[in-house]
Amino acid sequence: MTSVRERIRAVLVGTVDYESGLDALTVTPSAEVDPELVAAVHEACARLWRGGWQPAELHRVVARRGQPQQADLVTDAVAAHLRQFPRATVDPRWLAQADTLGARLWWGSDATYLDEIAARWRLDRVAVLDLVLSLLAILAALPPVEVLVPPPGTAVTPADRAGAAGSSRIDTRLLDRVRALLAKAESTTFPAEAETYTAKAQELATRHSLDEALLVVRGGAPATVVPFARRIGVDHPYEGEKASLLDAVARANRCHTVWSPELAFTTVFGFDADIDAVDLLYTSLLVQAHRAMARAEPPGGKAGRARLRAFRQSFLVAFAVRIGERLAGAAQAALEAATDPADLLPVLASRDEQVRETMQRVFPRTVRARGSRVDSREGWDSGRDAADRASLPTGTTPGR
Repeated sequence: MTSVRERIRAVLVGTVDYESGLDALTVTPSAEVDPELVAAVHEACARLWRGGWQPAELHRVVARRGQPQQADLVTDAVAAHLRQFPRATVDPRWLAQADTLGARLWWGSDATYLDEIAARWRLDRVAVLDLVLSLLAILAALPPVEVLVPPPGTAVTPADRAGAAGSSRIDTRLLDRVRALLAKAESTTFPAEAETYTAKAQELATRHSLDEALLVVRGGAPATVVPFARRIGVDHPYEGEKASLLDAVARANRCHTVWSPELAFTTVFGFDADIDAVDLLYTSLLVQAHRAMARAEPPGGKAGRARLRAFRQSFLVAFAVRIGERLAGAAQAALEAATDPADLLPVLASRDEQVRETMQRVFPRTVRARGSRVDSREGWDSGRDAADRASLPTGTTPGR
C-alpha cells in the first residue's frame, strides 16, 4: 500500500500527474494526509533555509511563482521553524525578516493546521490541499543559493556576529531618519520639496559612509568592517530595466551587482553602510520613476498596448542610464569636496578590491547581461527628462 509521503513524492518527481495525485490525497483520511503535508512543507523550507534562502526571499519568490496565500504558508513555516531554536541563538538579520513578515504561531497544532487554514481563509478542503501540494512543487524546484546570513541552527562565526550587530551599517536611528525623509520625498507632488527631503536623506547617509572611510585612514576602524552581500528583489514587469537601475545606483556607491533573473533578485556586494544606501536610494528612485512614467505615458487600450509597453521599457532604460550619469558626476564631486581626498583614494581603492574579491568568490563565473532595446524615442526622452528631475543632491555621492 502506498503511503501518503510516497504519493506526495510521486507528484513532485513527476511519476504521478498532479491532478491524479491531488485526487488521491483528497479521498485519503485527513488524519493521514494533513500531518504528512505539513511536515513536507516544513522539511522543504528547512532545506531551503540551510541552502541559503532567507525568509523574505523565499516569501517573495513563492508569491511571484505561486499565489499570495502560498507565500503566507511560507510565513507560517518560518514561525514553525523558529520554534526549534532559542531566539537568542538566531542571527538578528534572520529574526528581523521573520518579524517583518509577521511570522507567529497562530494555529493550535500541526495536526489541525490545515483545518484552521481552511476556516481562516474560508476555503474547502480540496482548495487547501491544492495550495499546499502546488507550494511543495514550487519549493522543490528552487536551487540552493549562497548563504549570506547564517540560518537558525548554524554555528555563527565572530565575523557573522559582527555583521549581524551591524558594526559597519548605518546607525538604526539614522536609517529611520533617512527612511522618513525619503518617504516624504516620494509622497510630495512638489519637485522642489522632494529635492529638499532627498538631499537631506543623502547627506545623512553620505556623512556616515565618509566617516567610516576616514576611520580606516586614521586607523580607528574596527577590524570587523568587511564587505558583505545582500539580495535585493527585482520585481516584474520590466525586470531587466529595473536591474539596470539598481546596478547604476550600486556602481555610484562603489558596490557591485550580480542579477539572477530566474530567482527575481540582484545580489549587491559592498560594505554594509553602502549597501544600506543603495537599497534605500534604489527603492526611492523606483517610486519616482514609476510616478513620472505614469504621468508621461501615452494612452493604452488594445490598439496602444504595444506602444505603451515599448514606451515603458524605453523610459526605464533611459531613466537608468541618465541616473547613472548623474550619480557618477555626484560621486566625483563628493570625493573632490571631501576632507583629505588624497588620503581617501588609497583606502577607497582597497575597499573596492575587497568587494570585487568577495563577489568573485561567490560568483566565480558570471555572464554580462545584454542591454535592453529602446523601441520608443518618446519613452527614451521622457525617461531622461524624469531622471533629470529625480530628487538627488548635488555635490554628494549617494550613500557616501
